[in-house]
Amino acid sequence: MNAMDTTTLSTPACTAPPARVNGRALHEPGQSLSPAELRQRACSELLRQAAVAAGLLDAGDEPGSDGVLSQAASDAVEALLARELRVPEPDEAACRRHHAAHAARYCRDERVQMRHILFAVTPGVDLAALRSRAERALLELRCDAGGALFAQRAGELSNCPSGADGGALGTLRRADCAPEFAREVFGRSEVGVLPRLVHSRFGLHVVEVLAREGGQPLPFEEVQAAVRNALQQQSWTLALRQYLQVLAREARLEGVPLEGSDSPLVQ
Repeated sequence: MNAMDTTTLSTPACTAPPARVNGRALHEPGQSLSPAELRQRACSELLRQAAVAAGLLDAGDEPGSDGVLSQAASDAVEALLARELRVPEPDEAACRRHHAAHAARYCRDERVQMRHILFAVTPGVDLAALRSRAERALLELRCDAGGALFAQRAGELSNCPSGADGGALGTLRRADCAPEFAREVFGRSEVGVLPRLVHSRFGLHVVEVLAREGGQPLPFEEVQAAVRNALQQQSWTLALRQYLQVLAREARLEGVPLEGSDSPLVQ
């Protein structure tokens, strides 16, 4: 490293201005955040501001310096997405094609290969802040089309020892899991990052199903609702990415790293 490099590294971080979305700072001046965390906060802020503009949230309900949304803001964003995202209803022909192409997903007594990120509920933890952090991570990972971020976020965020292994839990049967966790993961059709946080006695989980295997294949008539739900979920994810892209293009963004085409914020 040359002298110029050393000088650059020794420059006080406080000289850096905060990143902003439409003029609102995403962090304190001088606070150092990773590009991924900045994108995550920008995503949350874009949705929060859209909820305000839609009349779903009071303009004064702003997140704290840690970027955590209030419960009211989280509810408003959920209502906004329910209103703004247009998810077409798949017809029976599309459902049958999907079922035929993914018959292994629709089995009884299946085994599930998965990984997770645990946000542990411990004595004295701020549950609202914990839920907000978990939801931000969920939103980011659902927008990550390639799935490359999951292992990284597990290592950074998970309170489970599996975080050191990218959150990998291996291939499990229903009996291997806590009952409340199993109810949310087994007997379903989704593959990929599950659309909602999974609640268990241990805390809040962001779960990605990598594969469903084994078990007894079920005929289309028995799983038609699950197939339709899977196709709707695919459409919802695409609609979310497109909506975020529109919000990002219309916003004034300062210091938010969106230059890469693989950014989950605009993908």
